[in-house]
Amino acid sequence: MSALIIFALLAVLMLTGMPISISLGLTVLTFLFTMTQVPIESVALKLFTGIEKFEIMAIPFFILAGNFLTHGGVARRMINFATSMVGHWHGGLGLGGVVACALFAAVSGSSPATVVAIGAIILPAMVKQGFPNKFGAGVITTSGALGILIPPSIVMVMYSVSTNTSVGALFMAGVIPGLMLAAFLGFVTWNRARKFGYPRMKKATWKERLLALKESAWGLFLIVVVMGGIYSGIFTPTEAAAMSAVYAFIVAVFIYKDLRLSDVPKVLLNSANMSAMLLYIITNAVLFSFLMTHENIPQAMADFMMGTGIGVIGFLIMANILMLIMGNFMEPSSIVLILAPILFPIAMTLGIDPVHFGIIMVVNMEVGMCHPPVGLNLYVASGITKMGITELTIAVWPWLLSMLVFLVLVTYVPEISLWLPRTLGML
Repeated sequence: MSALIIFALLAVLMLTGMPISISLGLTVLTFLFTMTQVPIESVALKLFTGIEKFEIMAIPFFILAGNFLTHGGVARRMINFATSMVGHWHGGLGLGGVVACALFAAVSGSSPATVVAIGAIILPAMVKQGFPNKFGAGVITTSGALGILIPPSIVMVMYSVSTNTSVGALFMAGVIPGLMLAAFLGFVTWNRARKFGYPRMKKATWKERLLALKESAWGLFLIVVVMGGIYSGIFTPTEAAAMSAVYAFIVAVFIYKDLRLSDVPKVLLNSANMSAMLLYIITNAVLFSFLMTHENIPQAMADFMMGTGIGVIGFLIMANILMLIMGNFMEPSSIVLILAPILFPIAMTLGIDPVHFGIIMVVNMEVGMCHPPVGLNLYVASGITKMGITELTIAVWPWLLSMLVFLVLVTYVPEISLWLPRTLGML
């Protein structure tokens, strides 16, 4: 009964058009003050202790690093390197976009940032070369979603905060699925380009490729700094985030010199705005999680599901459908923070690995970012391409279908996610 009242209250508040963070907070306060004896002091205490976790500090640092890289010419150099490697294949510039998105994802941690950084440069170039606007939009909208699967990933940090799963293990678990999904999207791009006879680029010489690699090396080295530092134990994921922010600042301002010192305050302000928004969502989601635990709802749901005799396969089907449905109405951060505390205990009861379940959640979030009505990547791509959301939705379908096939694969083949962290001794 408590669960029904809580979710009905949350749904009503969200239907009024209220932001998800405020809806969560009001739901908690309304229920606690009218239906329980919980003192107000404990709510205030929970608000502070909820965001006291060391891992949360990684989020503003990764956002800052991504913003420095977006404004600092790193994306352009990555695109040049990517197109020099694969530009001579069918749909060369589109394939270059997929590779560039995968490379930029490995330094930014954010999908919208990847779409903006790569899309703003490559989409006009694709139209100029003779590609249809829809094709370029489909490639970049879906490939930009790699930003939250290929580590570092802000969404993975949020899952870690919600479930106390190792951030380092999650980052390593995202490497192989990220590369596989990039290959899936690249194949769809190549196949459609071959089918419709889209243009190819002149094959680059090895000298040109080495020059492009040399120019993009400073940006690419950030991957080594973050992943190498975490795996070798030199620093924690949170310290790696701080290092990446400092490194990105130095590269953008002093090495590539594409970002003036006078522009730095603007980048800092944008990063602070985005960080504040995410931290506010986290704070309210922590309160919501506290309410769920106080009312014993996750445990009751786990007992109910176990009582129905549902197995691992059935639970994963239900979990995926639920996450895909919520992806229609909410953005990834909110979904992870609300659903992880509910689904995680059931997954643990059924013996599903917490790291594997985290990757399943992240892949679901990627799919949600590419379809309406709330797909963040669609709105970002719409701003770049000047296309309507309906037109964009039709454009992304071929790539979106390949993402759904990949979701099924990553859900039922745990080794895709777990092999690398297990080999590195992180599990």
